[in-house]
Amino acid sequence: MACSQLARRPLSILRNCLSNSTSARRSPLYLDYANSHCDFGVFRRRFSAEVPASEHTNLIKQLREMTSSPIMDVKAALIDCNWDIEAAQTELRKRGKVLASKKSARTAAEGLLALAQNETKAAVIELNCETDFVARNDIFQYLASSLANLALSVENPPASAAGFSSVGPEYLVDLKVNLDHPKLSGETTVQNAITEVAAIMGENVRFRRGFVMSTPNGIVSTYLHACPRPGLGRFAGVLSLQAEDQISSSEALQRVGSELAMHVVASKPLFLTRELVSSEAMESEREILRSQCGRWTMMNSSSKDELAYGVWPYELEKIQAESTGKSQLAIEKMVEGRLRKYVEEVVLMEQKFVVNDSINVKTVLDILSKEVGSSVKIGSFLRIEVGEGIQREGTSSVSEPVAQAA
Repeated sequence: MACSQLARRPLSILRNCLSNSTSARRSPLYLDYANSHCDFGVFRRRFSAEVPASEHTNLIKQLREMTSSPIMDVKAALIDCNWDIEAAQTELRKRGKVLASKKSARTAAEGLLALAQNETKAAVIELNCETDFVARNDIFQYLASSLANLALSVENPPASAAGFSSVGPEYLVDLKVNLDHPKLSGETTVQNAITEVAAIMGENVRFRRGFVMSTPNGIVSTYLHACPRPGLGRFAGVLSLQAEDQISSSEALQRVGSELAMHVVASKPLFLTRELVSSEAMESEREILRSQCGRWTMMNSSSKDELAYGVWPYELEKIQAESTGKSQLAIEKMVEGRLRKYVEEVVLMEQKFVVNDSINVKTVLDILSKEVGSSVKIGSFLRIEVGEGIQREGTSSVSEPVAQAA
């Protein structure tokens, strides 16, 4: 009998505890505590009654489409904001800007060039990111095009001696840009727009440089290479053609100008004319041509075929001259001959025309002048490539050029 009573005592104790717990939950003190408690589980149960679980997936999908943020970030923001989609969107933007500022020191060597132009003026800008995946994103491409249009609209930009104007970050970042994209809209500063896109993309986005070229009495021709869509590319060539007299028809100018812009991209000229080649560049090239190849073990060989593989082509004749006992005067003549070839390779007017390599660019302009009945010349040119001069991870240090221009 005693044993049965002892066995029933734990059951009665458990019944009393449950009864006391239920009555406690009915008390006003417990209800006040429950309503004010901020534990994640309490919020989830309380708001799941306000927003049905079936709607959660739709809200996540909508916010994902609105912001292009990672799906886990979207879900976390919605939960933190009690499934309020507008508040969650604001929260994502705040988080993204913090992350964007942290990533601003990372190398951004990929990206796109964006081009905008009218009849007498063209603008090209470079917008960088970390990966080519982001460069293919519609939001990134829209921002690049918007910045090019903004650069084109700038009135009286600061001109340079090279014939074009630089409108880089220091000139544009504080200007207002009007965005009209499903995920970017409204008027904001260029810097804020870049920060917002960086937050959406999750990468460092950098507006690196921009240039504007115009001509009062001629045309500005452009060419883009590796284009994901019109107005965007990875290589750009821009040049101006100027005529001495008024030309009634510019069709020939447009045709030749487009071909010359393509030539600039393909041939990579450094100078417009022979006279513009700096004395420092000529002397540096002359020293290279005079340099000895003493490291080659077969340097004294008189046979061209016996020379070690890897000798610079323009040093080959010099090595042969020294090995066959030719005079220093003969060696200097060879050096000067190679210098002339160097000039033909880096001076635009002396280069072989890519469309017809039997003539050079100077001859192309002479033929065009006869066709239009007026003397035509190249005012200036500009060649830009995405990421040129940026030191990438794992590579040696390289100085950053402004652009190849004249």
